[in-house]
Formats: sequence, structure tokens, C-alpha cells
Amino acid sequence: MIQLSILKIAGYGPWTLTLGSDREHELQILQASLYREVQKLFSEKNCLVFLNRSDEFFVVSNGLGLEDHIQIQNKLEKSFDIRLTMSIGYGPTPFDANLKAYEGKKNKTLLNKEHNIFGFVNGKSDLSVSIMHLDVDDLTSKGQIYSPYEISSIIFGLYSKMSKFFLEKNSLTFFMGGDNFMVIASDDAKTSVQNFIDMVKRNEKISLNCGIGNGHDAREAVKLATKSLDTIREIRDSGKKKPEVYELSC
Repeated sequence: MIQLSILKIAGYGPWTLTLGSDREHELQILQASLYREVQKLFSEKNCLVFLNRSDEFFVVSNGLGLEDHIQIQNKLEKSFDIRLTMSIGYGPTPFDANLKAYEGKKNKTLLNKEHNIFGFVNGKSDLSVSIMHLDVDDLTSKGQIYSPYEISSIIFGLYSKMSKFFLEKNSLTFFMGGDNFMVIASDDAKTSVQNFIDMVKRNEKISLNCGIGNGHDAREAVKLATKSLDTIREIRDSGKKKPEVYELSC
């Protein structure tokens, strides 16, 4: 069981029109500043925020109750002159939790009217989360062949394939920058990740490494996933045959 919280700027489209045509730089500054603060506030509670779209954020919020969300919403509304909505859901897989949060907002299942919080909360501390951290093996060498923009095109093409593959496994994929991706993973995703790595190697000539972390909360899982990825690199650098997938649990 995993809990997700989805934050979205309310009425963003109409609001941006009030800023006039020379607004894009202001919007980019706002979105970057908002992401920074959302990540800061949730990470202090052992959660992790994933940027879905620049006006929307997904949070692995295991262990957080309604009061925790209200506290964060209070701080955000004091810092930014915008309205935000939160929708919370939980389920046996990340995609199910996403659907539960979506259902709560769509059906206007209010948890707190003042702060626009919808959905269903399971603040139990015994929830679990699995995170997969994937990166491209030796992307640096491709910089000798391709220009920076061409490399970005390759990475975004890979992101599209990864997102589609793991969505079919009831899992959610996010691009983290550089050549790094994270997947909020179901058990099915973890058991099939080697198949995805093999498919990409065969069809795209791209080699991937995957570190998997399993924890009670998001920060614990991500820490173990990154440590697993670091272990793969250490094995590679020692001259031994490296695994493409490595998994750690708390």
C-alpha cells in the first residue's frame, strides 16, 4: 500500500492571461520557486516530490495525515500569491493510488474545504514504497557523437518509452534531469525491469543501470535506490562484471 498526494495550481490558465503577453519569464520563475518550496516542505517529512508538469506535482506521502497536508498548504499559501489544490489517494500500486486521488478530486470528496484538499488519507506509518532509479550507462561517450540537443532528444524518447512500459505495470515514471529517471514502482515493475533494460539495449542501443530501493517512506526508498545504483557503478569500476539491476531494502 502506498499513498500519493497530487498538488496543482488552481485556475492557472486564466490567471496567467492576467499577466499580459510578456509573462513567460515570470511564470518560469514562479514554477521553479514553487517546486523548490514544495520539495523542501515535503522532504522535511520524509516524503519526495516529483515534477509531473510545471503546474502539478506528485508526492509520495506515506505516513502523512490530513493535518500534515494542511500545515504544508498553509505555508505554501503564505509564500505564494496563488491557490493550490491537493488530492490524496492510496492503493496497492502507485497507479491505483493516483486513481484514488483523481477520484477524490473528480467527485469533490472534501477533506478540508478551506485549503482545497480532496481525496482519501491513509496516514499509517506501516505503508511501503519501492523506487527504481535508472540512468544511462556511459552517456558521456555519446557526447563525442551527438550535439547536446540531439542527446536531449534521445533522452526524452527514452522517457516516453519508459513511461509507457511501466504504466502498463501500474507504476509512475518521472524524468529527474540529466540521464536519470525514477519509477514509483509496483512489484510487477520491479520483476520486469530487466526485460525493459534488455529491450532498450536491443532496440535503441542504449544501456541502462537500475537501482531499486524499498522503504517505509519515500526518502528511505530513494536513498536505498540511489545507493543500489552507486553499488552498480562501484562493481563496474572495480573491473568485475556489473549487474544491471541491484536492489536494497531497509
